[in-house]
Parts: sequence; structure tokens; C-alpha cells
Amino acid sequence: MNVRSQIKDYIAAQPEPRRSDMQDLHDIILGIMPACKLWFLDGKDENGQVVSNPNIGYGAQTIKYADEKTREFYQIGISANTTGISVYIMGIKDKKYLAEKYGKNIGQAKVTGYCIKFRTLKNIDIDILADAMRYGIEHTRV
Repeated sequence: MNVRSQIKDYIAAQPEPRRSDMQDLHDIILGIMPACKLWFLDGKDENGQVVSNPNIGYGAQTIKYADEKTREFYQIGISANTTGISVYIMGIKDKKYLAEKYGKNIGQAKVTGYCIKFRTLKNIDIDILADAMRYGIEHTRV
């Protein structure tokens, strides 16, 4: 199954209103990054064990680890979770930036060093979320 089909099936499998919110987020991100690389991670490790929620990724960057190893990974990710949706803005070096810059004005969301977690899109300011994603994309271009 190709990545686009996996993404479509993953979004379709979500209960409402999460399904509509995930589709809206998918469309917003593709509007920001129309020609980006798409990723679908099923949440399983190499042994088939579930280690995380499945997630959709957008874009590409090279992540460098402390041991100097590198790997390609997405810039923006979205994932359904038990209470709503998480948006991952990967690769930002300053782990306080997102919370300090966007946390107070985004609405009902928990903002950490790389994740913005919320129950539903109607509870947050979508323009501020899009600004946060654009910031992450700009600072992690390859």
C-alpha cells in the first residue's frame, strides 16, 4: 500500500470529529508544503510491537544525534491520540521557543518543546498553529 493510501485510510478510521479535524490539518499542511515528501509511520517497531501512535509526516530534514549519526525524518507530523490530536514540529533546537512564542495565544492546547496537543481544532487558533508550523519548516529545511 502506498503512503497516500495509508494516510487516507488512517484519517478515515478516526471517529468524528477527529476525522474531520485530521483531514483539515492534512489539507492545511499540504497548503503550506504542497510538494513535500509524505510519511506514514504505523507506530510499530522492527519487531511489530506497537511503540507509539501511528502518525503522518510531512517534509524532510536530516536529524543529527549526539553520537553523530544522522537520519532523514519529517519536519511536521500529526497523530491522533486518546484525547485529541498532536502536531509535532520536529527539529527546533530551542525547546522553549514553541511554548513561549505560541503557548499563550493558541487557545486550549498543551505546547511543549516540539508538540502542540489539543482536543479539537475549534479549541485553538488555526492561524497561530499554521505560523508555528511555518516556523518549524523554515528552521529545519534541508
